[in-house]
Amino acid sequence: MPSQPPAAGTLSVFERYLSVWVLLCIVAGIALGRFLPAPFQVVGRMELANVNLPVGLLIWVMIIPMLLRVDFGALGQVRRHWRGIGVTLFVNWAVKPFSMALLGWFFVRHVFEPWLPAGQADSYIAGLILLAAAPCTAMVFVWSRLTNGQPLFTLSQVALNDTIMVFAFAPLVALLLGFSSITVPWATLLTSVLLYIVAPVLIAQVWRRQLLLRGPTSLDAVLARLGPWSIAALLATLVLLFAFQGEAILQQPLVIAMLAVPIAIQVVLNAGLAYGLNRCVGEPHNIACPSALIGASNFFELAVAAAISLFGFESGAALATVVGVLIEVPLMLVVVKLVNASKPWYERAHS
Repeated sequence: MPSQPPAAGTLSVFERYLSVWVLLCIVAGIALGRFLPAPFQVVGRMELANVNLPVGLLIWVMIIPMLLRVDFGALGQVRRHWRGIGVTLFVNWAVKPFSMALLGWFFVRHVFEPWLPAGQADSYIAGLILLAAAPCTAMVFVWSRLTNGQPLFTLSQVALNDTIMVFAFAPLVALLLGFSSITVPWATLLTSVLLYIVAPVLIAQVWRRQLLLRGPTSLDAVLARLGPWSIAALLATLVLLFAFQGEAILQQPLVIAMLAVPIAIQVVLNAGLAYGLNRCVGEPHNIACPSALIGASNFFELAVAAAISLFGFESGAALATVVGVLIEVPLMLVVVKLVNASKPWYERAHS
């Protein structure tokens, strides 16, 4: 029987105030990039095959602890709630990336184009697509616990999404970028998938198996120790990113607010769609909640890494993915409150 996902009934201080830390990283990154540019230029040149090595290391420190939580043995539980899994897959892979591409095209190319920096529209859209093409992994366990979601369903949908992501992320991103007339080098995209999905998944699963041989408490202890390192690596990456983005942000401070609009709409749209579809197909509330929450949230660590690899630190794509980090936690807490408050309405369909 697959192990339960780790208990996460409340958000840690870092998780609850993640948006505050991101804002502080924006300030610190812009200030450091403006007054101490030389060290950041050295970091920016440390590349191999278009992959920035310091960022690659930071991304592994971010991602591997999250993937340690995923038990691929939970895939056997998929058949128990196949309708809910079907809704999750439909929203995550057939709706979410395409709706984000459409929202990006509408807002970036039309509504906000007069106020955005010239020549960056394609890059912003690319960042939004990268953000939507990677379903959330670790934070879904937190959101699910806050809504009393069914633990094994949450675990099984995360494991299934991660399995699909290994094979579908690169083709889906390439397809959507092609639709948006954005050229992306396949070699760099595949390298990003190998570095930021395949290799971390393999390392995490081998490590997880070795820890579980010593008992579940060993895994829990390692996860507890790695948690702060994962957050610290995310914040360090953001400082680097904003050191390179500082001038563009100072010149166009409203860019972040404008990029947040399609991301916020996408969160509400996909959460509502998944929640409503689960109600229509007869799944209980504790299945609908994690299904809706994984449809609304993103694997923003992967999106940031891929954006930097494909387009560079100074790109609009990298900035767009970071906006996702900035607004995800407060938005998802709102979604959690909404699905909890609407439980009586939801359950009237089954009475």
